[in-house]
Amino acid sequence: MTVNIDPKKIEQVLRKNVEAIYPDFESLKKRMMSGKKIRLYCGFDPSSPFLHLGNMAIFKKMAEFQSLGHEVIMLIGDFTGTIGDPTDKKAARKKMTRTEVVKNSKNYRNVAGKILNFSGNNPAKVLYNSKWLDKISFKELIELASNFTVQQMIIRDMFQERMKEKKPVYLHEFLYPLAQAYDSVAMDVDLEIGGSDQIFNMLCGRDLMKILKKKEKFVLGLKLLTDENGKKMGKTEGNAISITDQPEDLRRKIMLMEDSFIDSVFSACTDISPEEIKGLNPISAKEKLSDTIIAMIYGKASAEKTKKEFNRIFIEKKLPSEIATIKIEEKNLNILDLLVKTKLVSNKSEAKRMVLQKGVKIEEVIQDDWKKNIEIKKDLVIQVGKGKFVKII
Repeated sequence: MTVNIDPKKIEQVLRKNVEAIYPDFESLKKRMMSGKKIRLYCGFDPSSPFLHLGNMAIFKKMAEFQSLGHEVIMLIGDFTGTIGDPTDKKAARKKMTRTEVVKNSKNYRNVAGKILNFSGNNPAKVLYNSKWLDKISFKELIELASNFTVQQMIIRDMFQERMKEKKPVYLHEFLYPLAQAYDSVAMDVDLEIGGSDQIFNMLCGRDLMKILKKKEKFVLGLKLLTDENGKKMGKTEGNAISITDQPEDLRRKIMLMEDSFIDSVFSACTDISPEEIKGLNPISAKEKLSDTIIAMIYGKASAEKTKKEFNRIFIEKKLPSEIATIKIEEKNLNILDLLVKTKLVSNKSEAKRMVLQKGVKIEEVIQDDWKKNIEIKKDLVIQVGKGKFVKII
């Protein structure tokens, strides 16, 4: 595939939703205008099975480079995932096993394939960093580590905060940026893409490329999903929206997200211009956003179906047209046990919290007594939150 050097398209790729470029915008633009294919990557550490809108923004940017003819690599951090990225973490991550991270990443390629092209004459690739990081000896690790200083690592905000609070900072956490840096060397890339919160780690890779390969590696940091006050959307903040959810859950979460995130998500995850949504009220804007994102991942038919179902439940105040069913043998159950048994909540603590917050309905009646026993009968409909239903059979 011939590399596209259209200056307007290159300008758009390097401007839209981009926070920072290293060493600078003009240098990367010049490299892209040269017509030489760029090998670029983004790493995904599988700390959980789901991918969210922030990941979708990265897939979109990678796809833009792919459409210009550049080589795209989706790197699964099956090695680095067992260490755990300390970025923005107030405590050390729980270490994960290789089995856990591989299981978590099982569906990543399928989801990415809704946006990236893994076939054709310029297919994206999927690589796993255990392929090279598993082979590094202790001697080689020491030699690699000698290229960085303790001061470089310890100056990071999350480590400074932990030390002030007398929380431990573990040595293996210092090695995470080193492991990520070596990914760039092993793949001999020209560019790394990631969220702006990953710039430190990506720049470590740039430093190591200069030292070991005598080569420039460009770094492109994308804007994070934030509102106008800088509040983030993400897993750490507890407000991430998973794109691996079922389409009806994805629509519900987008429709119920805070209005202040609308512009950021439109910019990062869609090709819709600000002019197209100008003048829309928040509900209409989120409806358009839901339509667009669901259509990209699940198709237009799913987008239309979920729109009708959402309107049925939240506007017409009717029960869903299809409700999941569960068979329960008991005649009576405490409400907390019932909610856990139906899998509408994960544990009794969550069940109690939802009851106290008046987030549980049985037969459309709000329940506020967590000690209450419920008589189990056929076709009993239970609702938790604003969109989770189950029917007893």
